[in-house]
Amino acid sequence: MTKIKPFKAIRPSRDKAYLVATRPYYAYKKHVLKAKLESNPYTYLHVINPEFHEDDSTEPNTIERYLKSREKFDEFIEEGVFIKDSTDSLYLYRQTKNGHAFLGLIGGASVDQYNSGHIKKHEATITSREKFFSDYLRTVECNAEPVLLFHEEKNELTELLNELAKARPEYEFSTTQKIKHEVWLIQDPEHLQKIQEIYASIEDVYIADGHHRCASSARYCAETNLDSEEIRSHFLAYFISETNMEIMDYNRLIHDLHGMTKDEFVQQLKSKFKVTEVEDISTFKREQNNILLYITKHWYNIEISENLIDKSDAVNSLDTAILTNNILSPILKIQDLKTDNRVSFINGVKGLEGIEEKVNQGFAICGFALNPVSVSQLKAVADNNQIMPPKSTWIEPKLRSGLTMYPLNND
Repeated sequence: MTKIKPFKAIRPSRDKAYLVATRPYYAYKKHVLKAKLESNPYTYLHVINPEFHEDDSTEPNTIERYLKSREKFDEFIEEGVFIKDSTDSLYLYRQTKNGHAFLGLIGGASVDQYNSGHIKKHEATITSREKFFSDYLRTVECNAEPVLLFHEEKNELTELLNELAKARPEYEFSTTQKIKHEVWLIQDPEHLQKIQEIYASIEDVYIADGHHRCASSARYCAETNLDSEEIRSHFLAYFISETNMEIMDYNRLIHDLHGMTKDEFVQQLKSKFKVTEVEDISTFKREQNNILLYITKHWYNIEISENLIDKSDAVNSLDTAILTNNILSPILKIQDLKTDNRVSFINGVKGLEGIEEKVNQGFAICGFALNPVSVSQLKAVADNNQIMPPKSTWIEPKLRSGLTMYPLNND
């Protein structure tokens, strides 16, 4: 049984929504972040970076810094930049990117459901980061960036959401990245009840993005001994059907061939695997267990033999693990993807052209292109309580902070 909790969002006034909503601060290069803070007085980045216009500064990830964030948040409320809904609502959100419309619901997800294993994870979390986030929640008392959760397709739900999206949205704007954002308020008691009934028939949901935010919300609840029905026993989440989200590949760039020349490395691969040069990468049909290598301005297809792959293991049958187990670890001696500086990552949004560009520029000596993880593969890892290798998935949509903020108090 999945809970989706209506809540009274703190959100931007209609005229300022496009100015407030922002990508996470770490998504911006330093000079771009500085320009946005200088030119836009309404961006939520001011709450995340409350000391930008101040001479005195506090240490990152400290209560002192969080208190300044809270002050800036309260200032935005006092100035009317943020308003608070008076009625419990769910928020229908549609993001349209490159012709694909992602449509889902923003609401409160249950910490109880997370703790009982019915909000399923596929990534490990770091305890120190959990503490930073839980301290932030306790101090600022607001959750501004939704966790991305996905679930099985429910036709009745899809039909209802599409019907509700025919009305005029509360927010409608496009960004310089050519991404369109639309938000509708769902406040009709009959619609809310119907949506909650449909979700109650869904046993499990899965975390697509936001593992640390889930874990920190659970930690926050445990530390404050909250009742399971309280507003604070839930966290901000965007619920979307598994058929509507998009899982893209996450590829590897290699900076050092462990003392081998490029020719020696390719020959080493040919001695272990079937390696063929790809004449026209634009028309090449990619298959599972086949990994692409780009080196010396040439593409090669590496076919990994079935007997080298443990199909019975949900993790080891992923392309990311196949590459590590058969090439990165035994041949290049890259043992830990989290710490070895000879490997870096490039998301599938940049495509094969992104790999070519990085290698041709000399940033990397070669690159490996992997097949995207499928929904069924991701669910199998989570269902078996396993953990994916680092940087295995790039999942769309990427959500903005500051559109619908989830208050952790009952004021």
